[in-house]
Amino acid sequence: MINTAIIAAYLLGMLAVGLLSSGRIKTLAGFYVGDRAGGTWLITGSLMATIVGGSSTLGIAGLGFSKGLVGAWWMLVAAIGLLILSFCLSEKVRSYGVYTLPEILQIQYGSDLAKTISSMLISLAWIGVIAAQIIAAGKILSSLWSFVDPQATMLTVGAVFMIYTALGGQYSILKTDFFQFIIILAGISICLVSIFMATGGVSAMAAALPPDHFSFPVSPVFTFRDLLVFCLFVGSVFIVGPDIYSRLLCARTPEIARRASLAVACMMVPLAFAIAFIGVSARFLVPDIPAENAFPALVMHLLPCGLNALVIAALLAAVMSSADTCLLTSGTIVVNDVIRPFLPEDTPEKTLISLSRAAVLVIGTLAVIIALRMQEIIGSLLFAYTVYSGGLVVPVLFGFYSDRLRLHPLGAVTAIAFGGGMSAWLTLAGHDNLLLLSFPVSAAFLFTGSMVGRMIGGSAGMHEDSGRSASRKRRMH
Repeated sequence: MINTAIIAAYLLGMLAVGLLSSGRIKTLAGFYVGDRAGGTWLITGSLMATIVGGSSTLGIAGLGFSKGLVGAWWMLVAAIGLLILSFCLSEKVRSYGVYTLPEILQIQYGSDLAKTISSMLISLAWIGVIAAQIIAAGKILSSLWSFVDPQATMLTVGAVFMIYTALGGQYSILKTDFFQFIIILAGISICLVSIFMATGGVSAMAAALPPDHFSFPVSPVFTFRDLLVFCLFVGSVFIVGPDIYSRLLCARTPEIARRASLAVACMMVPLAFAIAFIGVSARFLVPDIPAENAFPALVMHLLPCGLNALVIAALLAAVMSSADTCLLTSGTIVVNDVIRPFLPEDTPEKTLISLSRAAVLVIGTLAVIIALRMQEIIGSLLFAYTVYSGGLVVPVLFGFYSDRLRLHPLGAVTAIAFGGGMSAWLTLAGHDNLLLLSFPVSAAFLFTGSMVGRMIGGSAGMHEDSGRSASRKRRMH
């Protein structure tokens, strides 16, 4: 009974925050980016909570269970990507003063088509990311209530984060994410202390488990090629990621964006090893379970009633803090970048906010439907990240230097279409060994398309470049 009360109180608390935050939404900027009022602590906590989702808790623990400490690489490559973002790009991202990543592409290349195609690619990929978080929520609550149908828990959690995200927009997300990050850290800390009390330390586990479980940086089940795939298709999402950029665009200043991303990158390193170690410990203490159930199963095995529900609530917080950001990011992109260009220029902001809330509910519903049909968290996320990275990472990164490299909108459009399309085809066709070709293919289309575009455009291309530079100056602040 106490466990049910704790989880119910947590979910009702999230709904209350959304309801209270809804009164603060007066403008589109308030709904999309919290009026860009986020300070260092708020952006740091929200960014960390966004990153530490289902993939970073159940997913990494599952990799630790099945592969050993090398499972930490899922978050370590993300930390590397975030370090690159912090030192090289975070201040540039915030200085654009826009709402979404596709808007940044539009400014970089002066192309509405590039913005539209990238918006569609992100929206489709991120539905898969949201679905993976919902699957994680179902696994978490099923460990607490084995008699409850996992699909029922997915529907419940999906409804809660859809409602508070639609009500409070970015204001509710920034608030809930910060507190959820505190809950996440507390839950992981409690679990680690309990592991050491139950096992007596690492030596007993090292003697009982296969030797490769403590191998690092690679092992017989995780090669350098696997690490390279993680770096390119997972790490790159943290250099060029719509949900990551949505956090930075909420910062009060570019300097706050840089400090927050740097702080989070540093915190992710010990956290990656901690969560992977929890998975390794689960292999030792509760070996006869599915890998991605390792974290919640270990919690239920080690902790007494009440305390186990608090840690389960922490895992649920990790999932929801990622899901709500991805959900709002997708809803914002659909309305701001796909629907809004077709509306009259004088469309009231209240109408756009209502459309954005509707988009959040529709996308969330689609993600729930997909989640009910899917099973694996890491596999689902890796597919979404692969399609996204193959299409968008190269044109966005080079787009920051588009004038210097003389890039053309035609190059950006073909790079997005063919890079993302090739990644999707290779994955669906089972040619995972060829996935690394997606990046050079995207780059080849970017530069070849740009050359062709300049040749076809002639003087028109020169005027387009001038217009793009002028547009950038107007939008940056």
